[in-house]
Amino acid sequence: MKIGVMGGTFDPIHIGHLLLGEFAYEDFGLNEIWYLPNGNPPHKETDDTKKALQHRIEMVKLAIEDVPYFRVNLYEADVERHSYTYRTMQEFNRLCPEDEFYFILGADSLFSIEEWKYFREIFPTCTILAAMRDDKNADAMKEHIRYLYKKYQARIELLQAPLVEISSTTIRKRAEKGLSLRYMVPETVEEYIKKHHLYKNTPKTGTGSEK
Repeated sequence: MKIGVMGGTFDPIHIGHLLLGEFAYEDFGLNEIWYLPNGNPPHKETDDTKKALQHRIEMVKLAIEDVPYFRVNLYEADVERHSYTYRTMQEFNRLCPEDEFYFILGADSLFSIEEWKYFREIFPTCTILAAMRDDKNADAMKEHIRYLYKKYQARIELLQAPLVEISSTTIRKRAEKGLSLRYMVPETVEEYIKKHHLYKNTPKTGTGSEK
């Protein structure tokens, strides 16, 4: 199988995450998209209690429940240790040697990937799908992709996905004020946030690909 992998804190998951998964699935002929909620990513300060982690996992499950080729994978949902991409992808390759993995990330992450821990170890494990954004034009991304391939033999493809200017930080702030989250998250996720009174007290950091 060809499997797309998207890691993040998903605090909460929103339509931007879902659109990236959908476009990757269609454009690259993938069989499944795995969403990996991070339990303890090294580059973010999260509310890492088990209760908070479970809320994030449940919201991912609700967001993807109607999409048969979307899956939630809990490999990184461990608050006791940091989650690193290279370690996760190496383990996926070990467990599923017959499968082909595609790691989905944003343009900003592509340009900063050399700052990631053991980033060289990621490249042999997958093809990277880098989503284009308006602030990183195609020429600049293609030039950087050529640079990473020449220096590290990194396999990287451009992912043409719509630019959605929505952040989890914005969603949390609106939830804290009791404002509508319509069109930003699936209806089931908005209902879950309201039911459990999430984001009412403690501000949290935004989501993104873990490193």
